[in-house]
Parts: sequence; C-alpha cells; structure tokens
Amino acid sequence: MLKRVLVANRGEIAVRIIRECLDCGIEAVAVYSTEDKDALHAVIASDAVCIGGPKPADSYLNMNNIIEAALSKKCDGVHPGFGFLAENSEFAKKCEENGLIFIGPSSSVISIMGDKASARKLMKKAGVPVLPGAEGITETVQEAAKAACKAGYPVMLKAAAGGGGRGMRAAADEEELRRLFSEASSEAESCFGDGRMYVEKLIQSPRHIEIQIIADEMGNVVHLGERDCSLQRRNQKMVEEAPAWGLTEELREKMGDAAVKAARAAGYTSAGTVEFIVDSDDNFYFIEMNTRIQVEHPVTEMVCGINIIKEQLRIASGMPLSFSQKDVLIRGHAIECRITAERVFNDFAPCPGKISFVHFPSGEGVRVESALYSGCSISPYYDSMVAKIITRGQTRLEAVRKMRRALGETVIEGIDTNLPLQHILMYDSQFLRGRYDTGFMEEKLPELLSIYERAGGKNGSV
Repeated sequence: MLKRVLVANRGEIAVRIIRECLDCGIEAVAVYSTEDKDALHAVIASDAVCIGGPKPADSYLNMNNIIEAALSKKCDGVHPGFGFLAENSEFAKKCEENGLIFIGPSSSVISIMGDKASARKLMKKAGVPVLPGAEGITETVQEAAKAACKAGYPVMLKAAAGGGGRGMRAAADEEELRRLFSEASSEAESCFGDGRMYVEKLIQSPRHIEIQIIADEMGNVVHLGERDCSLQRRNQKMVEEAPAWGLTEELREKMGDAAVKAARAAGYTSAGTVEFIVDSDDNFYFIEMNTRIQVEHPVTEMVCGINIIKEQLRIASGMPLSFSQKDVLIRGHAIECRITAERVFNDFAPCPGKISFVHFPSGEGVRVESALYSGCSISPYYDSMVAKIITRGQTRLEAVRKMRRALGETVIEGIDTNLPLQHILMYDSQFLRGRYDTGFMEEKLPELLSIYERAGGKNGSV
C-alpha cells in the first residue's frame, strides 16, 4: 500500500493529486521550483522540497533532483500528473530502478506508446484502425517527403515523442512540408528533448474523440466512455465535453471496444487515453495514446461518477479496480472550459503577472480545479492555463447554461484571460447545436473576437 507519494508536478493537477492522496490517507510530498515557493501545491502538501530554479529544465524536468527528493523524503511512489515528465519513459525507469512506484504505466509501455511509429505498428497488429502514414520515424526531411507522397497530401507532421499539440504542423504539399519540417522538429526537441518526426495523412476538420481507459495489474481493462475535444486552437484544446454529442450508439461501442483492445495490446495499467479522429462519414482512426492522466479527465468523472485519480492510487498499491465495465453508467452531460492567462487580442500571448483578486463559482453541478489564490503570481516559465471550470447537467443544454452562469461568476483580476471569450462561445448557435469539428475555432475566432470587442471587452474583461 502506498504511504507517501511525491507529486512531480505543479499547478492545478498537483493540487488535485495532493488532495486525493490526503483524502486516501496517503502523505503527499510536493516539489517546487524557486519560482513556485509560494505556490498552492507547495503549501497544502504534507511536505515540500525545492528542486531547482524557475526554468523547467532546472526543476520540473530535472529527473535526478526529483528522484533525490523522493528518496530523501522516504516516498514509496511518484505521481507525474500531466506534462513535464509524465510521458517520459526514462523518468519512469529511473523511478523503477530506485524502488519507487511510478503511478502510471510501466516504462516499457510508455516507450512503446509514446513513439508514434511503434504505437502505430502495435495498433495495426491489434486490429485498431490507423491512418495512412509513415511506417517508422522519418529521420530526415527527405524521408518525410517520401512518406507524405505515399500517404497523399495533406499530411500532418507530428513529434514522435510527446503530445499536447507541440511539434505538430500541417503541410498541404511537399514545398510546405520541407519548409515546416525543421520548425516542427526544433519545437519537439525543445518540448520533449526528442526532435524525431512522424508523418501521417491529415483528415480535414475531423472530430477529435478520445476514450478514457483504466486498467489494473490483474488484467482488468475498462473504458469510461468518450470525450469530444474538437474545440481547439492551434492544436491546443479549449473546451471538452462528455459524452460526445451526436455519436451513434454503434460508433460509441466500436470506439470503446477499440480503446480496450489497444490497452490490452499494450499491456497497459493505470489511467490512460486512446485518442481517435472521426471523419464526416463516421470512420474513426487511432492517432495516439496518452499514457497519463489528461487535463480533461474531470468531465469523464462528472458523468460516470468514478474518481480516476483514486483508482490510479489503488492500482499503484496493487489493488484491483473498484468496478467493472458493467458498473460504468454515463449519466448527464459535462463540459470543461480551460481558462488561460492570455491576451486574446495579441495573438493569445501569455500574460504573466500577479493575481490581485480571484473569485470562483460554486453551486450544484459546478466544479473548479485551479491553483490560483488572491496574491499569487502567474509565472512566464510555465503553461498559461490557470483554471478549469467544469459543469454538469442532466442534459447538454443544462450543462451549457450552468457553464454560462459559472463563467459569469468567475473573477480573475490582475492579468488578462480568455474567460470572456469562453463565455461568448457558450452562446454560439453552432456550438449549441454541437456542430463543430477541429476546424471550428480557426474559422469562428474572428467572429467571436468581434462580438467580444463590440461588447466592450478588452483582453481579460467584458
């Protein structure tokens, strides 16, 4: 049984994991950079250790310092959260080698599923639909061009390691591919320490649907239904909802079965997400597996009533899942809006600064996950997401109405945010009908910003 867990992350996900550990009677040790010495996650944990300077490479990406902190504090487990080292097989292996339970899949599974080429081969062998694309890593722009020609343009250049929209570029022809290859590779190297690239066929404006899976060491694998994550800007998700609107029950069942099949083929344990794209004819294709907890996991928890972090801690303690597939019942509808510290009229540039005042909504069916408090600082060194607001209703419309109210109640002063833009989106007729795909935000953004401006909005307020 886990007794003391080091949380190798920061922000709202670190706060969530720390709280869950404490609720389960497990001591939680936080790590923090010098920039985060007053951060909420460092304050609420049972103990906290400074692991380096403000730059991620010196702290939250410093494997040796994190391992040393876990050992010095006599931790028996490490939870990586999402981002940073969460999908780094080397870090998972270091944990294993030092007798620390990595709260996630094994290092070998992370390695296989984190590499787009090896994951693709495994999925094809398991009978999971995959997109046409390169059969392996494209080391050079010449190899990428050859693979793209075979798959057919347009194509997507993707980082072989990592995810979250980083190291991704769409290319309409060979000239554009050659121009973007080094740019995408450099971004991947900067974000993940791995600049290798992969090429696959680009389906124009599909829906991005993902299936939450969870598996224990006893061979039990279940899925918790799907989420629609199609509302994205530059491959960065803005709004997620569960269940996906407008899917047929037949398609839901096929995708759920494919996700479980994918997890079994990988020998997966802990929580993970199998991501698919769905075209206009309801054909679906595997694109990747996120071997970690997702930012948007709360919408799944809200509709199925299963605490995913708690199940991760059970699995890491050697216990079986507390439920089976037949126990998973999807009730109602949930929506999540990501609130980011950004200047929306300045190409969404990050907006660091000090929070002078913050007030979050509450009430039935409203959930907030954030590490903000009045007086805290938003650092320029880390991701710009500062909060997630989640609402649940018996119907999708009820969830939307609660989100309107929740966003209207939210006050974040001292920085600019995308909060009013999210509020306006909740009134858009196309969104309300559930008629959107991954191309929606790029097409709709000028109209939404125009409405925002006419309402008297200037960056973070209306």
